[in-house]
Amino acid sequence: MSKKFIYAVIATVIFIGAFIVYQYYQKIFGKSITEDTVLYVKSSDSLMDVKDKVAAFSKSTSTFLLVAAKKNFSTPKPGRYVLNKGMSNNDLVNLLRSGNQTPVKLSFNNQDTLEKLAGRIAEQLEADSLSLLKSFKDKDFLSKNNLTEKSVLQIFIPNSHQFYWTTSPDNFRNKIFREYNRFWNESRLQKAKALDLTKEEVITLASIVQKETAKKVERPIVAGLYLNRLKKGWPLQADPTIIYCVKEKKGQDYVVKRVLTADLEINSPYNTYKNKGLPPTLISMPDISAIDGVLNAEKHNYFYMCANVDKLGYHTFAKTLSQHNRNAAKYHQWMNKQRVNR
Repeated sequence: MSKKFIYAVIATVIFIGAFIVYQYYQKIFGKSITEDTVLYVKSSDSLMDVKDKVAAFSKSTSTFLLVAAKKNFSTPKPGRYVLNKGMSNNDLVNLLRSGNQTPVKLSFNNQDTLEKLAGRIAEQLEADSLSLLKSFKDKDFLSKNNLTEKSVLQIFIPNSHQFYWTTSPDNFRNKIFREYNRFWNESRLQKAKALDLTKEEVITLASIVQKETAKKVERPIVAGLYLNRLKKGWPLQADPTIIYCVKEKKGQDYVVKRVLTADLEINSPYNTYKNKGLPPTLISMPDISAIDGVLNAEKHNYFYMCANVDKLGYHTFAKTLSQHNRNAAKYHQWMNKQRVNR
C-alpha cells in the first residue's frame, strides 16, 4: 500500500470528521432564527408547545429540541422574549432557561370602567381580564387603602408603564398604586390644598373636565368655571355626570349624544343638576392634563359654558345667565338642524 494512498485516506477521514464537527457546531451555534420577532411563552406552555411556536421563525425545530436535550432543559420559563435574526438554538435555549424576558411598554387611556380597563390590560399582559378585575375589586386591598369599587379607578393614571408580560394581577395593581402615590407629590398635594380639595376630589373634578372637553387648552378654563360654581355653592350642572347616570341605567354601551330634560330628573348622587357639590367619586379615568388642569385652574369669572357650534370641539363661556341662554339657544338650534335627538 503506497504512502500516497494512506495519506489520501487519512486526509479523507480528517475532512469527514471536520465536516461532521462543523455540522454539529452549526446545529448548536449556527444561525437559526430567521427574523426579528417576539416569542410569548405562557405559564402553561411545555417545551413541545414552545417548539411549535418557534417553528414559525426557525430553520430547524428538531435541532432546537436536540440542543435542549444536550443542556438538560425541559421546562421553559414563561415570558415575553425578543428574538433577533441570526440567533442560534444555543442562544435561544439559554434565553428561555434564564427567563430574561423583555418588559412590555404597557399603556391605557381614559377607560370609563374597571371592566374596560381590565380588558385593555389583558391585551398586553398574560393575565386575563377576569383575574385582573378580581384583583382590582379585592376587598382587602380596597379597605386597606380607603377605596371602593367605584373609586379605585382613580389610582390608574393614564400613562406608559413598563411591566413584565408575566406580571400577576396583584403585582400589576400594587405597582400602579405605588406610581399613583408617587404622582401625588408634594407640589400637587399643595396645589390641591390651596383649592381646598382632597386629591380624590381633584380627580373627581378632573374626570368631569376630561369628559367635558377633549381640548387640553380648555381644561384649565373649564376647571376654573366649576371651581367658581363650587365656591358659590351652586350645582355644577355638568352634563357628563348626567350621561354617567344614563349609562348606569341603560348600560355602558348606550350612546348619549344629547342630554334630554327628562335625564336631569334621574335620582342619583351623581346627578349634579339635583345635587350640589362634587359627585361621590370620579365618573371616568382622567388623564394627567385634566388633573393638572384642575390643579392649575384658570382664574376668571365664568359660570356657564356651552358647545361652540362655530368652532366644533370647543366651548363658549359666559359670565351671566343671559349670555349663556343666548349661547345655548344657538347650540340647540344647531343640534335640531343636525337631527341629533339622542
